[in-house]
Amino acid sequence: MSDDNINGIYIFGEHIAHEEVQGMNLRGYIQLVKDAVGPNKINKGVFIRKEKFLENTTLFRCPICKNAITTCGLNSIVCLKGHCFDIARTGYLNFLQRTVKTEYDEELFSSRNIVSEKGFFDPMLRCIGDMIIKNLAEAGNRNVIILDAGCGEGSHLGKIINDLQSKSAGKVQGVGIDISKEGIIMASKAYSDIIWCVADLANLPLMNQRFDVIINILSPSNYEEFTRVLRDDGILIKVVPGSNYLKELRDIFYDVNKQDCSNHKVIDHYSRNFRVLDIQTVKYNKTVDRDELLHIMAMTPLSWRTTNERKVRARNAGINCITMDFTVIKGIKKGR
Repeated sequence: MSDDNINGIYIFGEHIAHEEVQGMNLRGYIQLVKDAVGPNKINKGVFIRKEKFLENTTLFRCPICKNAITTCGLNSIVCLKGHCFDIARTGYLNFLQRTVKTEYDEELFSSRNIVSEKGFFDPMLRCIGDMIIKNLAEAGNRNVIILDAGCGEGSHLGKIINDLQSKSAGKVQGVGIDISKEGIIMASKAYSDIIWCVADLANLPLMNQRFDVIINILSPSNYEEFTRVLRDDGILIKVVPGSNYLKELRDIFYDVNKQDCSNHKVIDHYSRNFRVLDIQTVKYNKTVDRDELLHIMAMTPLSWRTTNERKVRARNAGINCITMDFTVIKGIKKGR
């Protein structure tokens, strides 16, 4: 939703007459919702999360019919064709039409959050933040809208936004999308100022050319959709594992001579869809204790395709240092 005049609204299913809201801007609309609900029924944390959707409905479109979306009180958004999507109590929105089962479960995301909070990804995240800051300086923009496509439990986007806000006076609005409901639930509880959605990267519920930056960290890509929702002067930052990423675990999980650790195919696929501006390698070692190692093993898909015997061997191998190795790619749309 923008500051454009509002012609009519629904609050908990009750339509408020056009004359009551005609000429009302966004701030007036939000206050009307608060008044209609009543102060005793407003949970501040919950309202902050839902208010983000009220302020940013122009970013979204219906994934079913592709029409624009508007608000329906504090609890729902609805498209012009009447497709309705409810905003959960913790403030996330589920755009999927059916339940999708993935291997990315609550246990995995809990471990990844612990690993992230321990700082294991921080140098890579700072590299992303520096790329965004440089792009903003070159473009002369102070405000930025960031999409994290494949956001998981939200810690990467949350840390990047905190970093940007500490270095820039501009407004930063984040949107995180993941197909895993478990990850989005965790994200929505942890970061109330970011918009979180359960959605499919192959059918993003987002309007065309709305985002200044798309980040895609250790996650599958859909370049057709990224091209559609990214502004013409926007940037796509993709992070892929380097050849030595979690090498200490990989050497135990898999036979060394059978490993294919190259990311050249992923980089080539990126370059066929976006024009590469910069590629940086971020490689460092982190000391680990046993608990941290177990969380790293629980969070990485590397453990999905190995045997229990090899997992036990890794747990008992006395590993006290882990290699973090990332390739960070920045690019723009072809033809720019």
